[in-house]
Amino acid sequence: MQSATAPLAGNLPAEPNSFIGRERDLSELAKLLGDVRALTLSGPGGIGKTRLAVRLARDVIGEAGADLEEAWLVELADWHGPTAQLVAATIGILEEPGVPLPQTLAEALRSRHMLLVLDTCEHQVSDCATLVQLLLARCPWLRIVATSREPLRVRGETVWRVQPLDLPPDDAAGDELAGHEAIRLFAARAAGARPGFALTEQNLASVARLCRTLDGIPLGIELSAARVRALSVDQIADRLRDRFQLLDSGDRTAPPRQQTLRATVDWSYELLDGPEQMLLRRLAVFSGWNLDMAEQVCSDDAIPADAVLDLLISLIDKSLVVLDGEAAGDARYRLLDTIREYAVERLVAAGEQSRLFLRHRDCVLALVEQTASGMFRRGDPPWPVRLAIFRRGIAEYGNFRIALDTSLSHGHADEGLRLCAGLLNMWVPHGDQREAATWFDRFLAQEAEVSPQVQARALAGRASIAFDLQDYDVLLRSAQQSLELSRACGDDVTVPTALRTLGQAALRAGRFGDAIALIDEALAAADASGNDWESGLTRAAQAAIAVRQGKLKSAQRAYESALDVLTDNNRWGLAQVLYGMGTLARARGDMEQAVRHFEEAAEIFRELGAWLEIARCLAGVGWVALTRGDLDLAGARLAEGLRLNQACGQRLGMARGLEAFAALAAARQQPEQAARLAGAACQLRESLGQPTGIGSRIEATLEVARDLLGASKAAALFAEGREMTADDAVGYALGSPDSGLGRSGSSPADPAEHTWADPARLAAARSSAPLTAREHEIVLLIARGLSNRQIADELIISPATAARHVANILAKLGFSSRTQVASWAARHEPPS
Repeated sequence: MQSATAPLAGNLPAEPNSFIGRERDLSELAKLLGDVRALTLSGPGGIGKTRLAVRLARDVIGEAGADLEEAWLVELADWHGPTAQLVAATIGILEEPGVPLPQTLAEALRSRHMLLVLDTCEHQVSDCATLVQLLLARCPWLRIVATSREPLRVRGETVWRVQPLDLPPDDAAGDELAGHEAIRLFAARAAGARPGFALTEQNLASVARLCRTLDGIPLGIELSAARVRALSVDQIADRLRDRFQLLDSGDRTAPPRQQTLRATVDWSYELLDGPEQMLLRRLAVFSGWNLDMAEQVCSDDAIPADAVLDLLISLIDKSLVVLDGEAAGDARYRLLDTIREYAVERLVAAGEQSRLFLRHRDCVLALVEQTASGMFRRGDPPWPVRLAIFRRGIAEYGNFRIALDTSLSHGHADEGLRLCAGLLNMWVPHGDQREAATWFDRFLAQEAEVSPQVQARALAGRASIAFDLQDYDVLLRSAQQSLELSRACGDDVTVPTALRTLGQAALRAGRFGDAIALIDEALAAADASGNDWESGLTRAAQAAIAVRQGKLKSAQRAYESALDVLTDNNRWGLAQVLYGMGTLARARGDMEQAVRHFEEAAEIFRELGAWLEIARCLAGVGWVALTRGDLDLAGARLAEGLRLNQACGQRLGMARGLEAFAALAAARQQPEQAARLAGAACQLRESLGQPTGIGSRIEATLEVARDLLGASKAAALFAEGREMTADDAVGYALGSPDSGLGRSGSSPADPAEHTWADPARLAAARSSAPLTAREHEIVLLIARGLSNRQIADELIISPATAARHVANILAKLGFSSRTQVASWAARHEPPS
């Protein structure tokens, strides 16, 4: 089975062309990041903030001696929801039921040595600031670089004003000119636009004059350099100067550099012919696009569809459109943020804004509904085609959100709910149930005319999302309304979905009689309507009921029937059935079959990037291997699953993984590790509001520890485990990648080499936490039982300052109570 740790990689994009200049800035910023944790690159549009932030991230990640291990870029330009939601989705952190997402995010990032780049924060600077403040307080190893036209104004923020590129002084001449950043950038981009272009004695002074005119603003230089294909440098400079003279006679209220950039973009736009101008402003409705989408949305009598490609190429040549890689075999394009803002203004001025955004929405809606119509039926298209369509859909998330926003702003609830229903097949495997619920609720709350069929299908979708989020009040209300509406309007396709969801909720509540009746009714409705997808899922639900009742033979027959119905359908459903069959095979004692089913399911989930489902399958294989005595395989699979749950911020999954590792340690006759991990698992479950008490698995593990160590020693180790943070416990369970509990044998390889192989070495790990000298003083005072006010009196500081120090200590050590700090101090701090 392949490794499943893909979510741990960063996502820095490849640079579209060579990075020119900024060497001194990059050197100073890299040093600064060693001292500060929040760095905002501030400046006007077009100054190069994003390129600088991405290059800085590339430079510091992997730098010798650097403590940063991963870098993530979160692009906020097209995002209008909570900042935490997009950050979590970008990194792969999934929402935990009943826990605010910012809290889950902070817990998930607590121990990660990460550089987080928040790009284009200015349009929701307050929300960004709130999240940054929380993450800095809770995640001691996190560094944040933000780009914004204004500072975030959070405590500890350092603001770096990004300056224009270095320009030669007015009296410079000859070769002295060529080494300056602005000149180098123009030369590089001009050579890209017109192969063979080079700086010469004849053009060097003109290039310098042009770059001074542009104030060294990178975007202005790049737009001008793109014109050397048709104009000489002198012609470009003369035309720009004329444009600036026009500007000088108009509004001078904008800052000078913004006036310069505006004049440059104006000039570039005015050099376009009529169709090029029209296409550029119409492209502003996209987050990103392929040729087919541009032809559908932007063409009309003024721009024939067959003219779009040539116009697009022309805009690329003029540096107004960026080629942005490929998705599903199609080239992708986008506009830089500054150009897009300008193009939207031009779209509004042309009176085309509403019409074009609605055309974009209709294009996206057609794509979504066409995709959904072929995703959940037997036969064609084959799975590789469906998979390619799914992956292409992931690339369109920005456009989905724009289309949803357009529907919402126009009060088009019918189209909005159709979008939501069609997007379920992307949202669910991708783990975006909370975003799905938010959009469904916005449109369902609108007082607008919606067809009964659309309303019924939307409510059924909302009910299924509520099941995933364990929001049972919403589930019951939505599913019941969907059932009534779909029956009233004769929508036989939706009836089985509503019934199945109600039946699954009844099963989860332990109401077996209701569950059986509802699922039987759902199956009859699915078969009668020819809904093969629901027929398969409902048969799987029948099997789940039979398993809960201990009717394993009936469960096997139901699963086999579901497998038959779903085999040539969407493989997401097939994988769910295979996972259920693995669980059933394990219950029946057929361990070989269980492993085969779990691994087949995991392969499908891996194709879809469904990381939590992969983690479930890995845990299944791990428990089977543990039962069979294959401790090496058990350790390997359980470790993969535990890392995935940790990477996705799923603490309940982490608790289950720790329980499994406790059992593994007991099987290896490692009672100390077993008792500590059992304690850590129990504490983590309780912190999430799960039922307290020791379950049967933990009790079996502790029984081994008591037999080998004695009841008193086992209890003490269990209590010690309860003091561990979740990340400490995971680190202790996993050891280093090549040693510790992941290996066979009765003890870790070399305790001197691996911090987590022996909890006695936890002191070394804790001492590396970035506590200041003052915080170490306060730790000792906490251990003496002093309150915040008493600490303030002792150190002659204010109570508020004492409270802030205590909060920082709790965050840095990953503790939630002063008792934990005192216990840690007793073991690790030297006596005062």
